[in-house]
Amino acid sequence: MSALDKENVEAVLEKVRPFLQMDGGDVEFCGILENGIVKVRLLGSCSGCPLSMMTLRAGIERALMKEIPEVKRIEAVK
Repeated sequence: MSALDKENVEAVLEKVRPFLQMDGGDVEFCGILENGIVKVRLLGSCSGCPLSMMTLRAGIERALMKEIPEVKRIEAVK
Protein backbone atom coordinates (compact mmCIF):
# COMPACT_ATOMS: atom_id res chain seq x y z
CA MET A 1 0.00 0.00 0.00
CA SER A 2 1.41 3.38 -0.83
CA ALA A 3 -1.09 5.79 -2.36
CA LEU A 4 -2.27 8.54 -0.04
CA ASP A 5 -6.02 8.35 -0.60
CA LYS A 6 -9.12 7.88 1.52
CA GLU A 7 -9.43 4.16 0.79
CA ASN A 8 -5.88 3.35 1.92
CA VAL A 9 -6.09 5.58 5.01
CA GLU A 10 -9.38 3.92 6.00
CA ALA A 11 -7.77 0.47 5.55
CA VAL A 12 -4.97 1.37 8.00
CA LEU A 13 -7.45 2.89 10.46
CA GLU A 14 -9.38 -0.39 10.39
CA LYS A 15 -6.23 -2.14 11.62
CA VAL A 16 -5.78 0.17 14.64
CA ARG A 17 -9.48 0.62 15.42
CA PRO A 18 -9.86 -2.63 17.48
CA PHE A 19 -7.15 -1.45 19.90
CA LEU A 20 -8.96 1.84 20.44
CA GLN A 21 -12.34 0.15 20.79
CA MET A 22 -11.00 -2.13 23.55
CA ASP A 23 -10.72 1.00 25.71
CA GLY A 24 -14.05 2.50 24.62
CA GLY A 25 -12.63 4.79 21.95
CA ASP A 26 -12.52 5.05 18.18
CA VAL A 27 -11.10 7.11 15.34
CA GLU A 28 -12.87 8.75 12.40
CA PHE A 29 -11.23 9.76 9.11
CA CYS A 30 -11.89 13.45 8.37
CA GLY A 31 -9.77 14.25 5.32
CA ILE A 32 -6.41 14.60 3.63
CA LEU A 33 -4.65 17.89 2.99
CA GLU A 34 -2.51 18.27 -0.12
CA ASN A 35 0.71 18.43 1.94
CA GLY A 36 0.40 14.87 3.27
CA ILE A 37 -1.44 15.69 6.49
CA VAL A 38 -4.26 13.33 7.45
CA LYS A 39 -7.08 14.71 9.61
CA VAL A 40 -8.79 12.38 12.09
CA ARG A 41 -11.23 12.75 14.95
CA LEU A 42 -10.80 10.76 18.15
CA LEU A 43 -14.12 9.48 19.45
CA GLY A 44 -15.51 8.00 22.66
CA SER A 45 -13.13 7.73 25.58
CA CYS A 46 -10.21 8.67 23.28
CA SER A 47 -11.58 12.19 22.76
CA GLY A 48 -11.07 13.26 26.37
CA CYS A 49 -8.22 10.98 27.37
CA PRO A 50 -5.07 12.65 28.74
CA LEU A 51 -3.00 10.17 26.69
CA SER A 52 -4.81 10.92 23.43
CA MET A 53 -1.79 12.71 21.89
CA MET A 54 0.37 9.67 22.58
CA THR A 55 -2.28 7.44 20.98
CA LEU A 56 -2.41 9.81 18.02
CA ARG A 57 1.36 10.00 17.48
CA ALA A 58 2.71 6.63 18.68
CA GLY A 59 -0.23 4.54 17.53
CA ILE A 60 -2.26 5.97 14.68
CA GLU A 61 0.37 8.20 13.05
CA ARG A 62 3.07 5.52 13.20
CA ALA A 63 0.75 2.93 11.61
CA LEU A 64 -0.26 5.32 8.83
CA MET A 65 3.31 6.41 8.06
CA LYS A 66 4.52 2.81 7.99
CA GLU A 67 1.85 1.70 5.50
CA ILE A 68 1.61 4.94 3.48
CA PRO A 69 4.98 6.73 3.19
CA GLU A 70 3.31 9.84 1.71
CA VAL A 71 1.72 10.60 5.09
CA LYS A 72 3.76 13.39 6.68
CA ARG A 73 1.71 13.91 9.85
CA ILE A 74 -1.73 13.43 11.32
CA GLU A 75 -3.79 15.99 13.15
CA ALA A 76 -6.78 15.59 15.40
CA VAL A 77 -9.83 17.75 14.77
CA LYS A 78 -12.56 18.45 17.31
